[in-house]
Amino acid sequence: MDAFMNLWDKLCETVTAENVLTDEPMDRHTTFRVGGPADFFVTPANEEQVRDTLLLLKKENVPYYVMGNGSNLLVGDKGFRGVIIQIAKKMNQIRVDGETIYAQSGALLSRVAAQALANGLTGFEFASGIPGTLGGAVMMNAGAYGGEMKQVLANAYVLTKVGEIRVIPADLMELGYRTSIFSKNQDIVLGAELKLERGNEENIRNYMEELKEKRVSKQPLEYPSAGSTFKRPEGYFAGKLIQDAGLRGFQVGGAQVSEKHCGFVINRNQATAADILSLMEQVADKVEAQFGVRLEPEVKRIGEW
Repeated sequence: MDAFMNLWDKLCETVTAENVLTDEPMDRHTTFRVGGPADFFVTPANEEQVRDTLLLLKKENVPYYVMGNGSNLLVGDKGFRGVIIQIAKKMNQIRVDGETIYAQSGALLSRVAAQALANGLTGFEFASGIPGTLGGAVMMNAGAYGGEMKQVLANAYVLTKVGEIRVIPADLMELGYRTSIFSKNQDIVLGAELKLERGNEENIRNYMEELKEKRVSKQPLEYPSAGSTFKRPEGYFAGKLIQDAGLRGFQVGGAQVSEKHCGFVINRNQATAADILSLMEQVADKVEAQFGVRLEPEVKRIGEW
């Protein structure tokens, strides 16, 4: 208890008490709507607080995880022992200068897309319906409907694991399918510059509406999920493999393979994180047994089970 209170005091000194929660249920912060309590849940207000929090936790040898909107995250039912650092609620400013958008990592992609539209900028429409933040999108080179972040990224502002704030140009980010250098080197994305092009505002709006209609008609947006659950295997589509394996509607507890889109695992009825994980593992096993292709999760898994 003394160690807990000591860390509480130090975190409050670093980010102020209003930005530190204890025993915070993670089902409040993930789009799956599952997850047990985190020992500490910290929401830094600026880059300096992120840096100081990181250096404190490294010094104290305390486990931590940096998250955005929780849209690609599965937290165990027993929670997370350590500190969750959420960069979303407080670090979400967006600024437009000509054809460049500067945004902090906590900015929702939908808000960035709305700002692009408002300024007659095209190239970011693909991200308008992705339910995540800019930081997470940069880290995993998020994409949809033929577009991906590497097409529009110019620079990223990152905090290195030794506490330095650096600017990384796009050609050094090693952007690939759902990966980047940041998913390997533990740098924390603080913000990014997006280079877009001038476009017709009506055309941009119409395209965004078209993509929205596709999502609503084809994706199970009425249920909690983490979006596409598995990465696309080379030469295949995950959803098609799952469907062909006869797993449409397959259920474990309250978790289910969506009947609307087999690439989505949904929280159908008060699922636990264990339900979702078990379903994902069984789906991967059954697909591999039938087709010799191992599905790799796109969803990140943390915490205790």
